[in-house]
Amino acid sequence: MMIKTGFKNAGLLLVFAASIALSSLAHAIPDVQHWETRNGARVMFVPVEGLPMVDIRIVFDAGSARDAGKGGLSTLTNGLLAEGAGGLSSQQIAEQFESVGAEFSNAALRDMAYVSVRSLTDKKYLEPAIDTLTTVLTRADFPADAYARELARMKVAAVARKQSPSDIADEAFYRALYGDHPYAEPSAGTEASLQQLSPEDVRGFYQQYYVAKNAVISIVGEVDRAQAEALTERLVSGLNSGQRAADLPEVKMLTKAREIRIEYPSRQSHIFVGQPGMKRTDEHYLALYVANHAFGGSGFTSRLVDSIREERGLAYSVYSYFSPMRELGPFMMGMQTRSDQTAESLKLLREELERYLEEGPSTDEIKASINNITGSFPLNLDSNSKLLDYIAMIGFYDLPLDYLHNFIQRVEAIDANAAKTAMQQRIQSDRLVTVVVGSDASHKADSDSAEQ
Repeated sequence: MMIKTGFKNAGLLLVFAASIALSSLAHAIPDVQHWETRNGARVMFVPVEGLPMVDIRIVFDAGSARDAGKGGLSTLTNGLLAEGAGGLSSQQIAEQFESVGAEFSNAALRDMAYVSVRSLTDKKYLEPAIDTLTTVLTRADFPADAYARELARMKVAAVARKQSPSDIADEAFYRALYGDHPYAEPSAGTEASLQQLSPEDVRGFYQQYYVAKNAVISIVGEVDRAQAEALTERLVSGLNSGQRAADLPEVKMLTKAREIRIEYPSRQSHIFVGQPGMKRTDEHYLALYVANHAFGGSGFTSRLVDSIREERGLAYSVYSYFSPMRELGPFMMGMQTRSDQTAESLKLLREELERYLEEGPSTDEIKASINNITGSFPLNLDSNSKLLDYIAMIGFYDLPLDYLHNFIQRVEAIDANAAKTAMQQRIQSDRLVTVVVGSDASHKADSDSAEQ
């Protein structure tokens, strides 16, 4: 879940944001400065001149992987932060951000949860924005009426997901992939899990995970080091020091193929095929990234699109991706096709993967992928908010501080053989999870069928 507030004075902010070009980033990738606050929060800071604004994100190791059997708890906790804090109502909090043109956002994912603010750097705007963010972060009230309202909204959303074939397939895929691992459960919870939550659960989760040592603060914008240090101390001084979250359990690798067919009255079948893929800290991350880019990650220039869409017209959208996380995130191939073409499409999808694993990408495919990745890389750093995404990722996953500096060089060093070897070592085509949701799907399973 994400909440964004943009307000009447935000027009000025948007004008400034629209004027962001590469500025200093066009000439050199910025160095990442880092330190810890007095109570143990890690800080990642990149000063960017030329635009009087700053983006701040505080990321906690407090995603749904920490729900401990109470699915939806992390999402509910994060969503309630701005629903009442320091005696202020959600409306008053929104008005305080609005009055200075600041933008607030928050979200909870599987690995992490965060709160963010974007503000102009003039003191008359920045000081109130930081005060309000600090209140939201450190003085959450979790009022009873807001709790009931947010929980009710999540329950309605859980029911709605049961009417979406894509959501049904996604949930079944993660459950089959991860079994009893925390990644198996949907971040937003289920009807059953949400029924079990209580206000005490929310407060306990907040007290355990929203602590300084479990936080990474990322700052990008036109402030200097002294200002950044002062801002970070203000933001988290009201948090308990606490402890970093414990390591997550390792993801168990699949030992055999599994196929799940779920009947759903639709003209199209939703197909997901994959297995556990890689961690964000994987030493072969970039080789796998480049290899998948050629296979199914580059849109209309990928093998999957050429074979399944362009040559045979079996699907409008077909793709593959790695989603690296703290532990092994999924490798997934996905597509939608007419129900009467399901068997043919699925057979071709598997054959393309097996062929790619056996033969590997061609030199031309790798060259094209590298050119595309490195050519678009500067665009990934052409705004404060995009740079913030990278800096927050580097901090949260403990990546090298020179990650951005070395990215292009490391990508250009990958050849076809390295890409092929990385895929062969990571993907076992005889141990894939296959989920098909569609009309008559439950009557066509080859193995391990299930109606859900």
